[in-house]
Amino acid sequence: MYATPLGDSGAELRPLEVWHAEELLAHIDRGREFIGRHIGLPDAVPDLDGARAWLTSYAGKRAADAGSLHGIWLDGRLVGGVLFRVWDSPSGVCEAGCWLEPAAAGRGLVTLGMRVLLDWAFDERGMHRVEWHASSANEPSIGVARRLGMTREGVLRENYPHRGVRTSTEVWAVLAPEWREARARTARGER
Repeated sequence: MYATPLGDSGAELRPLEVWHAEELLAHIDRGREFIGRHIGLPDAVPDLDGARAWLTSYAGKRAADAGSLHGIWLDGRLVGGVLFRVWDSPSGVCEAGCWLEPAAAGRGLVTLGMRVLLDWAFDERGMHRVEWHASSANEPSIGVARRLGMTREGVLRENYPHRGVRTSTEVWAVLAPEWREARARTARGER
């Protein structure tokens, strides 16, 4: 399958598939608490059966054109991922997301991976809007939304119960024309 280099980082973006269940579980175990601070992925992947079930659910989404899952590998080891959690071709709207283990944080890997996915969503698939939902307390995720040129559209106050605590969700989004213009400015060397 494909392996897309993520700049000069030594990392690459690859499909994350059911046969990666053991690798996914090992990755989650390395960063279980860190990853689980803001998202429920570690709770969905408590063991090998959970890893297989979660990966199988995304294989089903991919088959139904309703979502997709992509791993980030650094030096040959799975360290995180980016995904389209929701994908609605008829409306042209999807929701992207991410996670990383601690050893991979702060290197810009999610931003690099999401740029690849946004180019694909807008240019290849004709999507019009990509949303990014992040806990208001998740500054790294909000930073990714900013670096991707997304606009903060609002806050859903205390809408998500995470590990017994109600958290608020920020909604960020970028539209296809905005993405293309930002990419053109970057190509011209402008900010």
